[in-house]
Amino acid sequence: MSDSVTPLEDGFIEIFGAREHNLRNINVNIPRNKLVVITGLSGSGKSSLAFDTLYAEGQRRYMESFSAYARNFLGNLKRPDVDKINGLSPVISIEQKTTNTNPRSTVGTVTEIYDFLRLLYARAGEARSYVTGEKMIQHTEPEITNRILEEYKGMKISILAPMVKGRKGHYRELFQQLMQSGYLKVRIDDELVELKRGLQTDRYKTHDIEVLIDRLQPSEEIYERLQNSVRSALDKGKGSLMILIEDQQTVRNYSQLLICPTSGISYQEPAPNSFSFNSPYGACKKCNGLGTVPEIDMKAIIPDKKLTIKKGGLSPVGSYKDNWIFRQLEALGKHYDFNLNTPVSDLSEDALKAILYGSEDVLNVNRNYGDGFSHNYSLSFEGIINFITSRLDDDASPALKKWAQSFMSPIECSDCNGSRLNRESLHFFIGDSNIAEVASMDIIELNQWVEQLDPKLSKKQKLIAQEILKEIKKRIKFLLDVGLDYISLNRSSKSLSGGESQRIRLATQIGSQLVGVLYILDEPSIGLHQRDNMRLINSLHELRDSGNSVIVVEHDKDTIMNADYVLDLGPGAGLHGGKVMSHGLPSDIKNSDTLTAKYLTGKMQIPNSRKLKGNKQELKVFGASGNNLKDVDVSIPLGSLTVVTGVSGSGKSTLINETLYPFLANHFYHSSVKPLPFKKIQGYEELDKVIEVDQSPIGRTPRSNPATYTGVFTDIRNLFAQLPEAQIRGYKPGSFSFNVKGGRCENCQGAGMKTIAMNFLPDVYVPCEECGGNRYNSDILAVRYKGKSISDVLNMSIDHACEFFESIPSIFNKLKTLKEVGLGYLSIGQQSTTLSGGEAQRVKLSTELSKRDTGNTIYILDEPTTGLHFEDVRILMNVLFKLIDKGNTVLIIEHNLDVILAADYIIDLGPEGGRRGGEIVYQGPLDGIVKCKDSITGQFVKKEIEERLILN
Repeated sequence: MSDSVTPLEDGFIEIFGAREHNLRNINVNIPRNKLVVITGLSGSGKSSLAFDTLYAEGQRRYMESFSAYARNFLGNLKRPDVDKINGLSPVISIEQKTTNTNPRSTVGTVTEIYDFLRLLYARAGEARSYVTGEKMIQHTEPEITNRILEEYKGMKISILAPMVKGRKGHYRELFQQLMQSGYLKVRIDDELVELKRGLQTDRYKTHDIEVLIDRLQPSEEIYERLQNSVRSALDKGKGSLMILIEDQQTVRNYSQLLICPTSGISYQEPAPNSFSFNSPYGACKKCNGLGTVPEIDMKAIIPDKKLTIKKGGLSPVGSYKDNWIFRQLEALGKHYDFNLNTPVSDLSEDALKAILYGSEDVLNVNRNYGDGFSHNYSLSFEGIINFITSRLDDDASPALKKWAQSFMSPIECSDCNGSRLNRESLHFFIGDSNIAEVASMDIIELNQWVEQLDPKLSKKQKLIAQEILKEIKKRIKFLLDVGLDYISLNRSSKSLSGGESQRIRLATQIGSQLVGVLYILDEPSIGLHQRDNMRLINSLHELRDSGNSVIVVEHDKDTIMNADYVLDLGPGAGLHGGKVMSHGLPSDIKNSDTLTAKYLTGKMQIPNSRKLKGNKQELKVFGASGNNLKDVDVSIPLGSLTVVTGVSGSGKSTLINETLYPFLANHFYHSSVKPLPFKKIQGYEELDKVIEVDQSPIGRTPRSNPATYTGVFTDIRNLFAQLPEAQIRGYKPGSFSFNVKGGRCENCQGAGMKTIAMNFLPDVYVPCEECGGNRYNSDILAVRYKGKSISDVLNMSIDHACEFFESIPSIFNKLKTLKEVGLGYLSIGQQSTTLSGGEAQRVKLSTELSKRDTGNTIYILDEPTTGLHFEDVRILMNVLFKLIDKGNTVLIIEHNLDVILAADYIIDLGPEGGRRGGEIVYQGPLDGIVKCKDSITGQFVKKEIEERLILN
């Protein structure tokens, strides 16, 4: 179709001459105030149009609204490669890449719900004593005076001012000051004593000390004296006083602060930061508000008790070396009757204790300095664990700290039980729940708690809580609308998937109620079960109906069909893409002849399950109980494709990524990652390797590229170093690296571009005038293989490179796997920062696939269809089928129905997410899940099969 602009209409964003990355000078009209989906093959230019053109220009214009002086400090944004954009609104981007990794960031803090809860508890919370459980009371000075008169009228009482509560010391100076102030007696540990010179307490014991203010019998006649005594006691006791009934020797406490009338403990006046685990006023003192404390992991220190000390039985010291630590261990061995060839399991209890925790016994250690010079030292052994913990101090180097932390594991803080808050903060209640209990509820439970709160509140509390609860309810509704009902407020932000993080920010934006904004989203359906798809789409419609424009980069069929307008880019990817293939209503797209249309209409389909028999062996997990898993048992048939399904939050990642994979990685590679709890795993003896392909990025700098990530660039550099011309000139493989000195162009330091700083304007990037953008100096570029320099090779497409290096197996095999996963259009040296999410993940997959497999490998993939078009999924599945044909096992966590329909075996978790999940709803062949009434996934599989039958 033509790329020409249709006649100008009101309500369009007009883009003229977009050329960013692989866009082919396209002109596009995007209707405003509509839900617009941009789709097409992975790498066809969707993100280049949405983020690198529209969003980048919106951000640049916003920055230009600042003064030149302010822009000088803020920096400037590069102008995207586009002729002109008309009708652009303020832009907000909601991407997947901005997940917060701060351990102090939680779902509650990101959504601001926890901030409102802190305010609610500070203003309407009821304090209870952590000693007796009684309600804490608080009085004004006149109230205290009147209560004493009313409750103790005619009784002999002493008015005491508390000075010391449960602290050690001799307190000589305190007694001296009290004597000088005219006080006569003090009560020390429940005993009334007279103040005199030299009075002191045992400095090593804890003491309670009160000063006697007055002794009297309350009555109306001495009301003024009582009033003055109370005022004096409150002043001396910093807001608190004690009444001692002399005949009964019982004590009652009164305070202007919150105080327990029985035990006398008092709380400070609550403020919102009293309930913040990021504030010293609210955080648990032991764990500093993190909820966990590091503890020595004995398995990390002694990974295998059968090993001898010499062969690495003690991981921190490693295998034997002729150094100081092993000489100390030898001397310790003479003292405790062991040697370096003794297995750790055979060490006596005293010997192991001395090795780990140190010994006070004096050891004679000989230190050899070489050249016949040595010296004998007499010293005590510090102990390996003491050495590790001492390296966690603030003055230790970052590398040493990291080394020490590798032998530690986080455990739940024993003081706060993981709640992150101090004891006082945990004893403020609304209803019967403290703030930590509320934060641990999932969103559905939290919604019920808020709805049922009204009858539990007093009239005063209702008045205070009214506006706060309104804000909390509004935010809860948005989280429910985007399918995050299973997430709890105390869940750490860094544990969220990209899709979950994106949907949280989407909910926050809906709550902001802005109008006239252009929202750009990057595949919000990632990690979302089909059941929740419509809830997400309804949220996008709500954002649109508020008067905003919504552009979504998406491959999901439901989202495409529920859009107001669709742009389909193609025809291929990379150099073969960047054109608008069709545009219009979803029905217009279906009637076109594009690749997307063929999949939407069923003319092209991803192949179904081939019903492989596998090799009749099984990998079995028994009693998995990490996070929300409920002691589940699963079987994974080896030599086949198993797909793990279930609604979001049902426990898929917990079972596979956090239980099974760490166990297998520990077994095969001695990984330090600890699996979550399970009882037993069987059948892994049939495997000899595990490979995990997750969603982490392949590189964050422009110097990273597919060649460096896959390792093929090392082989290419080795090849160039072996050429006769290179041998004559004495070049090594490092000479052909653009990251180190030697062969690179030093003028641009191997970047190929030079940055020109422009005051008050964006930096300008120009090709290096010395190397012409080739990255290398002229001497290196003179070395050629088949007429091509190292720079020419980096600029080749992977398709071309496969032909070029066909005779070099070490290079060809790695490039071939990149081509097989559909990345033939990329250039070998393409910067990793310009790769889309789907491209980056397939580069990772191809790296693993290029490694030699034995036919006994298990591949674990976490949502590999992220960022993939229907056609890309088909190519991916063909690659995975080839792996299975060789006898390997493929295990995939996935929501994509095309992948589920290609599975030989299904493990479906649920029935819901969070606490209502964690159970095995179904496990077995694909055809059985359709008949499982309890499986939500099964209902959608059945519907998809029926639709395919109709289309066929």
